[in-house]
Amino acid sequence: MKDILVIEAGRTEKHYWKDLWRFRELFYILSWRDIKVRYKQTAIGALWSIIRPLLTMIIFTFIFRSIANVPAGLHAPYGLMVYAGLLPWTFFSTALSEASNSLITNSNLISKVYFPRLIVPTASVITSLVDFFISFVLMFGLYAWYGYPPDWHILVLPLFLLLAFLASMGIGLFITALNVKYRDFRYIVPFIVQFGLYVSPVAFNSNIIPEKWRYVYALNPMVGVIDGFRWSLLRGEQELHWDTMLISLSVSLLLLWAGIRRFRKMEKSFADLI
Repeated sequence: MKDILVIEAGRTEKHYWKDLWRFRELFYILSWRDIKVRYKQTAIGALWSIIRPLLTMIIFTFIFRSIANVPAGLHAPYGLMVYAGLLPWTFFSTALSEASNSLITNSNLISKVYFPRLIVPTASVITSLVDFFISFVLMFGLYAWYGYPPDWHILVLPLFLLLAFLASMGIGLFITALNVKYRDFRYIVPFIVQFGLYVSPVAFNSNIIPEKWRYVYALNPMVGVIDGFRWSLLRGEQELHWDTMLISLSVSLLLLWAGIRRFRKMEKSFADLI
């Protein structure tokens, strides 16, 4: 029996989270469409998901290791350390950039059809997750290149990937909602991504941060994510400070709560503002 759409006052508020499940196929449709559009009319397609972090790793390794002589602080090769940090950061930055513009790029759909608008930015984050898995394939090539195979720590990686997803969703939803009303955010987001790249421990080990600043530094949710990725991918060589991990997790959950709250508060006006 087909679902029947019932229109009544207050129904969308009352059944919003149930509607997310009812429209679950829309997650797949939007995500698959975004994947196809992203690499349409490109010569090498999805390989860009590998080339971009690989080139960034080479540049960072040359600048920070060869020129600046930044210590790795690990027995693992410096290039592997950088790529292990780039994996979650690339996922986060791509998810943030795509989610922030997702409502505007789907303005025709939003202004004509009812569905929980939360699906749109979430689908963008899921699309970025597909890019992450493509980039992750190169990690095994680097393991072979450096002669540094992973061990059992890699089995814990999904937990830190979940933490990266929460951080991406929280900040992404907040900025997405604001970007509909204040289009200035289309210029602010690239700056946030660029600034965040250098203040997050992507090209360096977070252990070089002085002890007195460690808790403040952990307020950046990507610190815990990147440290967790390195711990999983580099055979546990990266030291994990569970107190700072807890701070990063708490900040991620707080941002997710704030992002959903702001998004839901502004959701009713999206169709008019777009």
